[in-house]
Amino acid sequence: MAVDNLWISRHCLGILLWRTPGDGTVLPMAPPDPADDALAAFEQVAAARRSSLLVDPEAAIAPELVDRLIGLAATAPNHKRTHPWRFRIISGPARAGLGDALAQDLIDAGQPDARVDKARTKYLRAPVVIAVAAAAGEDPTMTAENRDAVAAAIQTVLLGATAAGLASYWSTGAAMGSLRLREFCRFAETDTVVGLLYLGWPIGTPPPIERPTPDSLHIGPSTPTP
Repeated sequence: MAVDNLWISRHCLGILLWRTPGDGTVLPMAPPDPADDALAAFEQVAAARRSSLLVDPEAAIAPELVDRLIGLAATAPNHKRTHPWRFRIISGPARAGLGDALAQDLIDAGQPDARVDKARTKYLRAPVVIAVAAAAGEDPTMTAENRDAVAAAIQTVLLGATAAGLASYWSTGAAMGSLRLREFCRFAETDTVVGLLYLGWPIGTPPPIERPTPDSLHIGPSTPTP
């Protein structure tokens, strides 16, 4: 049966052939650039990443999957190769322990009981919470660069979670400066807490958001279009 405009994979020859319309002639053609397809796949993952806590708090995530996601952190750019990322994976009853620790901060600060009670259950909203910190550098510049590297690592983990079908949420705020959080997670006194990541299997889809094109400017001679 004649088929027009059909890519035919000839694995035994290691080439792709193109059947031209009408006359059945088969001519060798250059295959599509695989980089184009890889970029398109990555664009889909990046566009799908959303901050969402619409997750099932009781649906466990395999520890092997969490470890695999954290392994992606090492692919982030890291000046001087200081490897500054510090991850603490909190799951099961430990989530309540983290909530109790941060609730005590609020008690000490004289916060209302309602806020204290909310803190105790806050980290039960997802099956896995990951506290992330950046190690200090040899000087203020390196410390800042380390934090930038950890922020890049967090985005890499979030993209990996999206690719794995997980929902994720990067939380910051007052908890980042909590001494009790630092002690609970066994971070060094000199570490900078960068965020708490919630991971879970989604049970809903967050509403759409607008993502404006970043402000950018090409400086230099333009590249001609081939």
